[in-house]
Amino acid sequence: FFKQKTAYEIASCLVGSEMCIRDSLDKIDIMTKKALKISKVKLKDIDAVAATAGPGLIVCLSVGLNFAKALSLSLKKPFIAVNHLEGHALSPKLNFNIKYPYLLFLISGGHTQYLTVKKLGDYKRLGTTIDDALGEAFDKTAKLLNLGYPGGPKIEELASNGDENRFVLPKPILNRGGCNLSFAGLKTAILRLKEFIKTEKDKNDLAASFQKTVLDILNKKTKKAIEQYLELYPKNRTLVVAGGVAANKQIRIILKKLCQDEKFKIYFPDLKLCTDNAAMIALAGLERYKKKKFDKHNFEANPRWQLDNKAKFLKGAGVKI
Repeated sequence: FFKQKTAYEIASCLVGSEMCIRDSLDKIDIMTKKALKISKVKLKDIDAVAATAGPGLIVCLSVGLNFAKALSLSLKKPFIAVNHLEGHALSPKLNFNIKYPYLLFLISGGHTQYLTVKKLGDYKRLGTTIDDALGEAFDKTAKLLNLGYPGGPKIEELASNGDENRFVLPKPILNRGGCNLSFAGLKTAILRLKEFIKTEKDKNDLAASFQKTVLDILNKKTKKAIEQYLELYPKNRTLVVAGGVAANKQIRIILKKLCQDEKFKIYFPDLKLCTDNAAMIALAGLERYKKKKFDKHNFEANPRWQLDNKAKFLKGAGVKI
């Protein structure tokens, strides 16, 4: 990949960058030049080129993916297609020396999953959301309360000033379904309560009640995931929590407490590396480069690329769990 010393600086401006996507193809070459200038790396010194190939919106994926393919071909350097979720799975390795295997709790706007990470490229899903991802539930709740986007930080801010016991909200499939999760019913409950929210205190109390409900769900479901994980790896007691929602302070607190009780080590990415970022894609590309896991240039964007390709697709109220 890029020289390791400067890989993360370059990738932060180039691979998978939201700015590049929003500014479209007209700007991605400008960003590339800027990244190379800041990192003081020349194109001829690049060892390989990596880009996110999925999952996600295909239009957005295609911008960076096609640019990376063209750059790889022109430089005659290896091309590496990276799973966006693998980037999250490895992201704490940017700050910590974490050994395989470990339990991964991936919580973001589009994904909420528990997976075992046996080694690079070897993942087994233990549980997932059957409807909304947790980040999506935060964002939709914030929208219902007219808090703007992204919703997570807004909800957390209001919750700090609210009464978490005022509203009793549902906890779907809390006592069944293993470590699968459901958040759609929680969102619907907020919708029904919306007409009764008249004051700032009401809004603070609802945000606090919503967050407490989420914390209760995550505490129980993560404990269940730990039980399932230990059946496979009884000697490796490590939990990695990654994704945008991993930045939530209260979620960090309850998961740290749970891991203390379960005698687990727990790792979170640095706050700036929780949300989607190119550094984690650079790291995943670097790890694959070391093992010579290269891809052909006809590799297509995959909007539903799963980490566990054997996992069943679970979605909708009719799912039997």
